[in-house]
Amino acid sequence: MDSFGNEIYGRTTLLLGEDVFSALSRTKVIIFGVGGVGSWCAEGLLRSGITNLTLVDSDTVSVTNVNRQLMATSRTVGQVKVEALKERLLEINPQAEITAVRKIYCEETAEEFDLDGYDYVIDAVDSLKNKTLLILNASASKAGFFCSLGAALKVDPARVKVAEFWQVKGCPLGAAIRKKMKRAGTLPASKFLCVYDDEVLPNRGIEDACADEDSSFSKAQVNGTIAPVTAIFGMTLAGLLVQDVYDKIAR
Repeated sequence: MDSFGNEIYGRTTLLLGEDVFSALSRTKVIIFGVGGVGSWCAEGLLRSGITNLTLVDSDTVSVTNVNRQLMATSRTVGQVKVEALKERLLEINPQAEITAVRKIYCEETAEEFDLDGYDYVIDAVDSLKNKTLLILNASASKAGFFCSLGAALKVDPARVKVAEFWQVKGCPLGAAIRKKMKRAGTLPASKFLCVYDDEVLPNRGIEDACADEDSSFSKAQVNGTIAPVTAIFGMTLAGLLVQDVYDKIAR
C-alpha cells in the first residue's frame, strides 16, 4: 500500500494495531444486497480497512432510494446499484478491490457463488425466500456470517440490537424466516448474529409515494424507512465483522 493508503488507515491502525489491520486488509467479504443497509455496511468495512469487497444486487438506483441508500443521489438515479456503489468506494480508496455483481441471490443463481471462497458473508437481502436460502447456505459455509433483519417501520435508533438468530425477539421478519424454516424442516447449520430492531410502527403516509420503488421490495407491501436506522444497521454489521477479526487476533 502506498503512502496515501497508509494515511487513510492511520487512525485505524493506531487503534487496532498492525497485526489486526494486516488481517483486515487480507479479508475477503461478499455483501448480498446493497440497499439501505448493505450500502452503509460496505462503506463502513472499506473505511475500516477491508479492501476486498464483492457487492451483489440486481437493481438500479431509484429516486425513492435517495432517502436512505448511500450511493443514491440525484446523479446516480437510473444507474446499476452495485456499479454506483463501487464508484463511491473507489473514490474513498482507489486501490481497493471492489467486484460488482448485478445478480439476485436465488435458487437459480446460488451455485454461482462460492461462499467458501470468502472470509465473511453479509446478508442484507430483502426477499424472504431468497434471504432464507442465503441464511441456510451461508450458515453451512466456512465463512463467517452476519445477517440484517428488517430495518423498516422504525425511527428509534436506540432500539437497534444484536442477537443470535434464535434469540431475536420482536422482529416480524425474523419470526417469518424461522417459521418458514421450521415448516420446511431446514434449519441453519450453525449459529450466527443478526442485527434487528423490535420497534414496529405503522405507515402514516400514502403508499403511492413509493410507486417507483425498486424491484427487491414486495409488491404487496412497501414500508417506510429512514436513513438513520438503516445506516445504523449497516454500520453495526460492519462493526461486528471488524470486531470478529479483532477478537481472533488481539484478544
